[in-house]
Formats: sequence, C-alpha cells, structure tokens
Amino acid sequence: MKSRSSRNKTIQLSTEEQTFFEKQIFKGSSYTVKNIENQVMQGDSLNILSQLPGEFIDLVVTDPPYNMTKIYAGEKFSKTNADEYESWLRSWIEPLIPLLKPNASLYVCTEWQCSSIVEKVLREYFYVRNRITWEREKGRGAKCNWKNVAEDIWFCTVSNDYYFNADAVRLKRKVIAPYRHMNGDPKDWSDEGDEKFRLTAPSNLWTDISVPFWSMPENTEHPTQKPEKLIAKLILASSKEGDFVFDPFLGSGTTAVTAKKLSRRFAGIEKEKYYALLALKRLQMAEESFEIQGFKDGCFWERNTRPM
Repeated sequence: MKSRSSRNKTIQLSTEEQTFFEKQIFKGSSYTVKNIENQVMQGDSLNILSQLPGEFIDLVVTDPPYNMTKIYAGEKFSKTNADEYESWLRSWIEPLIPLLKPNASLYVCTEWQCSSIVEKVLREYFYVRNRITWEREKGRGAKCNWKNVAEDIWFCTVSNDYYFNADAVRLKRKVIAPYRHMNGDPKDWSDEGDEKFRLTAPSNLWTDISVPFWSMPENTEHPTQKPEKLIAKLILASSKEGDFVFDPFLGSGTTAVTAKKLSRRFAGIEKEKYYALLALKRLQMAEESFEIQGFKDGCFWERNTRPM
C-alpha cells in the first residue's frame, strides 16, 4: 500500500487481505434463503437473480449504475440513450420482482438526468410512494449551469400493505426559536446542556448527509459510495430487526454493512471482485463497531452536530 496521512481512514485491501476475503465470497451452488443469508455474492446480477428463491426479500435498497460513463474497478459502464437505459433497468427489475414478499418495499438511488426514466420504469411494476432528494454536499462548480449537489431516491412498495416507521428516523435539530407553554415548559423541545433540540418528523428533503471522505472510517475507493447514514434511514424506516435486506448492486457494501449494524439479515450481489472484497472487509470491521456516523440514541443528528 502507498504511504498516507495518519488521518486518512480510507479502507484499502492488502494483497494478503484480498486472498483472505476472496475465500469468504459466496460460492454455493444452491441459492436458498439459508445459504445466502448474510452473504456477498460476486457476479453479474442478471445471472444470479434468476437463481434466487422466491418471496424472501423484505426490503431492497440499491444504487444501480447511473446513465453516465463511469469506471468501476477498471470496468467501464458507458452512458447510453434513454431507451437503452430504460431497457437495462427492466432487465434487472423484472427478475427481482418474484423475489419480493407481497409487503416488500424498495428504494432505488438515481440522479437528476435519469431520475425520470427510473420513475417511469418503477411505476410500471410498483406503487411509487415518494421521491427523496438528498444533498450530497460535494459537487463541481460550473460557469454555465447550477452546481449539481443533489440526488434522488425513489421509494416504492409492492402493494398497499407495507411497513413504515417514521418514529425510527426522526431528525434531531437545534432549536432556533425555543417557544414555551404558558406554564414555562418547553414546547416540543428539550434542554441538553447549553443547547436546545427538537425531534422533527422525517421529510423527503435531506440536508443532513455527509458523503464519505478520506478521514471517515467508512470511506472506500468506490467512486459512488453512499453514506451509511443515508442507507440507515431507509433501512430503519422500512424494515424491522430480523428482516431480509437485499442489494443487487452492492458496490463496496454499504447496504450490507448498515443492515448488519442495525440487526437485519442481508445479502448482496456485486459484479466487481475488488468491491466485493471491500464489502467483506467492511462487514468484518462492523463486528468491532456498530457505530453509524450521525446516528445515536435512536435519532439522526443534523450535519456538523454531534451528541453531547
């Protein structure tokens, strides 16, 4: 490995670690719920999905490749036209449907240029409940356009019978105007030392997320890694402990790692071996620490604030 700053916590893999974790990739010939539980499968989702058992998934959280040219571990995903991308979306969504329980939910990440295509396809198969927009905080400036710092997540369900727990994803905000009742008691807020906080209901606009960067212990070399805090909100809102969370585009493992930290069962598929190995290392690290940045004492904290 290259030498780096002591403050750089980016997760890397030594040659020895790659050999070690390669042995942990799921290599079973039988894809039963028991066999794939808490496993990382390495390969093409389109090939593996057709071999998985029916109706075992409670929640899908996934971040499929966006319709833009990107290099993933040396492999190129090329931007196509709208019709071709739409066809590609159907190619993995259709075999995913039989794997879902009748009361399952899905969250599909995307960005503004292909968000309308993703919504169109999802509406053909599911009930689209909402569009979450979250601020990435990072983004390149542009002289002739607005700086792009937002992405979308489409929330869907298989039916009208689905689980949702708003209390599990409340946001803890600093109180600017601490109103009181006539008797002097705080009105929907509490004192915590020198600060005053209020628990607010979750909305579909999230500005409290920090994208993983080099000094964060969850950071990897994956070019489109999603924050654990982001995925934790989705998992807590739409699943219960012990439920099965699935990700057909696992990347560096954020969905699996966050599911493990929140006591859910999980499985994921990742095409690129290096990222699958990173996911396995992160899962091992999660055995030592279940901490999720920005989530403590059963609530999410605003960006740049921390529990006292």
